[in-house]
Amino acid sequence: MPRLSLTARLAAWFAVITVLVFGAGGGILYRALAARIHAQADLELVLTARHLRRLASELDSPQGITLHESRLDSLVLGNQSYFLRMQDANGRVLLERNPSHFAIGELPKVKPSNRIVEHDVQEWRTADGLTMRGVATGIALTDGSVVDAVVGREMSGPEALLAGYRDTLYITTLCALLAAAALGYLAVRRSLRPLRDIASSAAHVTIGKLDTRIPSGRAPLELEALTEALNSMLARLELGYQRLSQYTADLAHDLRTPLGNMRGASEVALARSRSSEEYEAVLVSNIEECERLSRMVENVLFLARADNPQYMMTALDFPVRDELQRVAEYFEGIADDAGIAIRVDASGTLHADIDLFRRAVSNLLANALRYTPRGAAVSIAAHEAPEGVTVTVANPGNPIAPEHLSRLFDRFYRVDESRSNSSDSTGLGLAIVRTIMELHGGSASVESDATATQFHLHFPAR
Repeated sequence: MPRLSLTARLAAWFAVITVLVFGAGGGILYRALAARIHAQADLELVLTARHLRRLASELDSPQGITLHESRLDSLVLGNQSYFLRMQDANGRVLLERNPSHFAIGELPKVKPSNRIVEHDVQEWRTADGLTMRGVATGIALTDGSVVDAVVGREMSGPEALLAGYRDTLYITTLCALLAAAALGYLAVRRSLRPLRDIASSAAHVTIGKLDTRIPSGRAPLELEALTEALNSMLARLELGYQRLSQYTADLAHDLRTPLGNMRGASEVALARSRSSEEYEAVLVSNIEECERLSRMVENVLFLARADNPQYMMTALDFPVRDELQRVAEYFEGIADDAGIAIRVDASGTLHADIDLFRRAVSNLLANALRYTPRGAAVSIAAHEAPEGVTVTVANPGNPIAPEHLSRLFDRFYRVDESRSNSSDSTGLGLAIVRTIMELHGGSASVESDATATQFHLHFPAR
């Protein structure tokens, strides 16, 4: 079954609603008209029966009805749809005016003493399908005798009027259906033109045109939110693609450096015969470069996994001081070789993933040891507050320029290229720190002055 367009669906709904409205309204008017016509016909019958009773009640005997026949049948004279019949108590017909020879049924009679009202009018159908309405009543004469009278009419005229009105209603409803479908289709199609313009603009967005934006100046109010959402999405895609391109270029550059070192060292070693010690030195150098490549690949894989919305963490409560002391003990040998002291001053309990917490602090501590002068000390502190726990890693040394502070946590960002190319740095440590904090719903920040450079990890309260 082919799918209908939104325009066709709305046009169809407009047509259905129009038919329902016209049908309901027409049906109500039809019933009101039919009730009005029947009420008017019944009122005429009632008035005629009352008039007949009043005239006949002035007569002194049933024979007087025959004598005053012209006076009585004048009530229905000239109207082919009316009929009148009067008969005595023995069933003898005293007066009958029925030019169309309608079949008159047996009707319940109104007592002479009762007032004739509209509810006394009865309806029946003849053998040939005609609808009849009439009223039967008893009439008391002056001599005390009672005669029976029936006044009625045939309803083909009113029924023809109602049938014509019904046919007009059907034709009007059909025309309204067609008009609503056609005009609704045109109106909806014109109203949805901004939506087609949005689709057309979106179709022009390509990898090379991610800066394209969907114009929203002429969009209806209902589509402004959609246009803004699409433009925001395009802006995020453009920024993400730019970051991905820069990330890929930086990754290729960083991978090329150790690979170039390994190839250069190997080519130099093979240029002429070397001693075993020299070959051993080349192998050691290549192993160091391989370790650097392994760390870089591991860091890249971690960032890729952490960017996945389905990345799972195992968070639990633990004493902050114990974990910071454990990290400090791990780096104690490196710090001793560099002549640097590590001081831990922490308290409180933290709810976080222990492995990720250790990795973030280790990256900050390794970075601090790399830029701390000999004889100085690196401090690791943590304090607990109502809004959460803040862990700070501070080290003395040359201050970082303010223009670099906001980009330190970007992937492969370089403040000093000469330092960043060392074999123990992959350029991803601080980026991993920021990713870990984002996974915990926290944030990472840095501040630097002539006294020290401080990195802060802000863990929100549980």
